Amino acid sequence: MTITRFEIFTKVVELGGLTRAGDALNLTQSAVSHAISNLEKEFGFPLLIRNRGGITLTNEGERTLRYMREILQMNEQLQQEIASIHGLEVGTVRIGTFTSVSTNWLPDIIKQFQQSFPSIRLKLFEGNYHEIESWLANGKIDCGFVTLPSNDAFHIVPLKTDRMLCIVPENHPYAHQERIMFKQIEQEPFIMQKVGGNNDVRRIFDEYQVQPSITYELADDHAIVSMVQNQLGISVLPELVLPSKPEGLRLLGLEKESFRLIGIATSVQMAPATKRFIDCVKTWVDQT
Repeated sequence: MTITRFEIFTKVVELGGLTRAGDALNLTQSAVSHAISNLEKEFGFPLLIRNRGGITLTNEGERTLRYMREILQMNEQLQQEIASIHGLEVGTVRIGTFTSVSTNWLPDIIKQFQQSFPSIRLKLFEGNYHEIESWLANGKIDCGFVTLPSNDAFHIVPLKTDRMLCIVPENHPYAHQERIMFKQIEQEPFIMQKVGGNNDVRRIFDEYQVQPSITYELADDHAIVSMVQNQLGISVLPELVLPSKPEGLRLLGLEKESFRLIGIATSVQMAPATKRFIDCVKTWVDQT
């Protein structure tokens, strides 16, 4: 049983194929296949189902994948700790992020981080809140941006409150208002973020018992903005998602001022490189 075989297996699962994993690891497909076969012999059961469409995890593969990721994560932490003792800053930080953070925060944060720690590699995984928490729980990522409240099993650093705003077309009858009433929202065609995505709006509507007339459901925030610009309905989105000077739109406060609280979550045990990244994020947010 070797760390290398675990690395190969998890890369095959991540990329969905032996050839792609081999390319990423600079190995031949034959070497990748051989490593997986040896791992299956060692465990005594198949881990993958191979077919023309690609690969699929067996039930046994699903059950053991999490532990292999945890072992790899601990090995990465050990190597980083050894390097830190020698006065070196090295390693890889795998980061879960959602669209508004990727667009508005990460370019500046990554630039600042790489200037300070050029030997630490950052790897980004973009998804919704649920996916990020799932990746963190199963060891696919080292830290992830989330909104609070979140899973109690994580260590969470609060970062910033982000105001929720209603967006309406600039020629809408409500466009002259500073705030929109929840009853007014109920009377308009509403464009909702899709279930399973970033569900801050649903949380607010549940809290205040708002029943919107949902006309469309979309996963992408920018698509929602475009729909409102084209007068197909109104919506509610976080301020961080919205352009500072939105063309063809008016931004209205909600009847009850509401926010989402953005934080960054990690497992309790953090590698030195992950700590450095989180410190960089906190510093950047405090300065903006």
